[in-house]
Amino acid sequence: MDLGCQDWMSALPAELWDVPLTNLAIPGSHDAMSYCLDINSPLVPSESDFFRLLDRLFSCFTRPAIFRWATTQDKSIEEQLSMGIRFFDLRVAHKPNDSSSDLYFTHVIYTHLTVLETLSSVATWLDSHPKEIVILACSHFEGLEDKLHQLFIFSLKKLFGSKLCPQVSESVLTLRSLWASGYQVVLSYDSQSAARHQELWPAIPYWWANQHTAQGVISYLDWNKDLGRPEGFFVSGLNLTADRYYITENPKQSLRTLTFSNWECLRKWLEEQAPGSDPKSLNIIAGDFVGPLPLCSLVIALNKKFLRIIS
Repeated sequence: MDLGCQDWMSALPAELWDVPLTNLAIPGSHDAMSYCLDINSPLVPSESDFFRLLDRLFSCFTRPAIFRWATTQDKSIEEQLSMGIRFFDLRVAHKPNDSSSDLYFTHVIYTHLTVLETLSSVATWLDSHPKEIVILACSHFEGLEDKLHQLFIFSLKKLFGSKLCPQVSESVLTLRSLWASGYQVVLSYDSQSAARHQELWPAIPYWWANQHTAQGVISYLDWNKDLGRPEGFFVSGLNLTADRYYITENPKQSLRTLTFSNWECLRKWLEEQAPGSDPKSLNIIAGDFVGPLPLCSLVIALNKKFLRIIS
C-alpha cells in the first residue's frame, strides 16, 4: 500500500473493502478552511462584546494575533485531498448585513473563499478520483436562517448529485458498497434544518480536548476511549487549543509553533492506536497543519493493524 498515494482508499488491500468506514482509520482536517482567512473581514457575531471593542480599538494588535492563532491549516482543500485527508471540519456562516446568499467559512473571522466555490473544487477532485470517499462535516452556521439553510442544502444536492450517499446503516457503509452505488460523499449537516433531507447525515461527534499541551489532549482522548467509542463515525481531535490568557502570555508563539512543539508526543500516542470495532478503537483522526506534519501517512498506516486482526 502506497501511503503517499492520493488514492489511498482504492489502494487498500481487498480484505478491507468490506469493513465499515466507521471501523477504518481515516485522516481528518480540523478547521479545514482556515488557510484562507481574510484578515480584514469582520469578527463572527459570536465573539464577545469586549473582544469586539478591543478589535475596533487595537486592530493593529488583535488582527495579527487572530491570524496567528486562528490559522490551523496551510494547504488548500485540493492539496489536503491529494495528501489523503478524507474528513473535513467545515464551519459555515453568512456575513452580517450581506444582502447576497454567499456563505463563507469561519474561525473567529471569515475566509476569502466562499463555501460553494470551495465545494465545487471538491466535486471536481472527486471526478478524477472515483474510488475515494470524503466525509464533509458542515457545522456552526452562524447567521443562517432556515430559508438560507434550505437554499444552501438545495445547492449542495445540485452540486454533488448522485455522489451524495443517503443515510443508511453505518454497518453497511463499506468501500465496496459505496463504489457499487457510485457514492463518494457522506455529508454531515449539524442543523435541524436538514432533518427532512435523507441525503444529509446528522452531526458527527468530535472529541475536542480544549487543551494547549499534548499531555492534556492525550489524557482527554484516553479518558474518552475508556468510556467506549460511539457506534458510528466519530472524530478524535489531535488539535491543540490556546485560550486568550495563554495567547496574551505568549506573544511570540502561534498555533503553528505550539502544534509543532507538541507533535512528537502526539505522534507517539497516535502510532499506538488502532482502528476497528473494539470499544477503545479510533475512527477519524483529525489534526492541524496536516500538510507539513505527516498525519495522513500515520493514520492510513493504522489500517495495517486492522488487517492483521481480521486476517
